[in-house]
Amino acid sequence: MSTSIVITSGKGGVGKSTTAASIGCGLSGAGHKTVIIDMDIGLRSLDMLLGVENNLIYDVVDVIEGICSIDQALYKVDRRENLYLLAASQSTDSSSVSPYDVSAVISSLKDRFDYILIDCPAGIGRGFRNAVGAADKAIIVLTPDGVSLRGAEKVKHLLTLDGITDFSIIINRVPPKKAVSTDECIRRMDAKVLGFVPEDPRMFFCAAKGVSPLEAETDSGDAYERIVRRLLGETVRYKIPYDTLLHKFKTHFGKEPSCKG
Repeated sequence: MSTSIVITSGKGGVGKSTTAASIGCGLSGAGHKTVIIDMDIGLRSLDMLLGVENNLIYDVVDVIEGICSIDQALYKVDRRENLYLLAASQSTDSSSVSPYDVSAVISSLKDRFDYILIDCPAGIGRGFRNAVGAADKAIIVLTPDGVSLRGAEKVKHLLTLDGITDFSIIINRVPPKKAVSTDECIRRMDAKVLGFVPEDPRMFFCAAKGVSPLEAETDSGDAYERIVRRLLGETVRYKIPYDTLLHKFKTHFGKEPSCKG
């Protein structure tokens, strides 16, 4: 049975699209046929994160407007046997589609994919409304700072109003010194925790090359691999980046340990 998951956040810059791409790569690598729908219309990025930006002809708005079939707009991601992308339009905005349009697209994919990941635009505007309507579950991505946490709380409230009660959180880009503790984020969000991803400068190189963190030997890639395993129902021990006595000792003497979430 197909599962549709919207990946959302209260503000931009928290790594939501990178998270969507990484989870998609992880699910497909585990043998699950997966499609990622980029609903950040006008500001698409998943095509670059997945390394298919030079292959695109059609997008999700073309499907909705009847310009092409959904088969023509689905792009197979290189190096990933089971992963497909339905890209966002770069030449229009979220006003060109409705929640009904998006629901119709997702319904047409239900019989063809095990997982449908919906990359929601940041914030709580029209794009958010378009993206969340047909989702079975939600993943809220936040960073450990006050602005992101407040936005994530608002998103959780709106998801509940939309009837989505199965949601979890990913605390992303966890730095050595946090403005808000991970414990405080968990307490205030009061939701299942899928995992913690450390701040990792190598992520920028992965994004520039269209390579998934799961394909690179990075701490963030290891954290996303753990997240995917939890999403699939495995019991995986949590590792909170930097929250160890060893880290405090090494930081005091000027050396950071490797961290994995």
